[in-house]
Amino acid sequence: MKTNAARQLDSQGIAYELREYDVDPDDLSAETVAAKIGLPPEQVFKTLVVRGDRHGLQMAVVPGDCELDLKSMARVTGDRKIEPVPLKELQPLTGYVRGGVTAIGGRKQYPVVLDETAILFDVISVSAGVRGTQILLSPDDYLRTTRATLAAIAKPKSAS
Repeated sequence: MKTNAARQLDSQGIAYELREYDVDPDDLSAETVAAKIGLPPEQVFKTLVVRGDRHGLQMAVVPGDCELDLKSMARVTGDRKIEPVPLKELQPLTGYVRGGVTAIGGRKQYPVVLDETAILFDVISVSAGVRGTQILLSPDDYLRTTRATLAAIAKPKSAS
């Protein structure tokens, strides 16, 4: 199935691979997705929607084995404070459901910050815009198509 994200990449002549997987609605974690598509979690990036107090909505893209460092994100964006967007606002703002958010081919182009570890890989994986499909592409192509900023915005997951 071609998603808007895949169509955008096609229109820009960007090479990518789609990988589909079975969705477990009770476990949408990046670690689970990584295992299902055969990549290490640090190579599968999750897209989080956040709101800054000065610059509004933005997307933060971090490795699956990490979490977003809100203070680092705020420093990068020039905000004093960054907060995750509440789940109920996700679909109205982006057109995507949790587990299917992507910065590629969305209704609206929000500023994107990609964690700097992405450039350690030849290929990274991000959501294709629907649950159950990932797009694999080079970090350089991701940066180009999303006009993302590369910065250190991830931190190890805290013990829960």
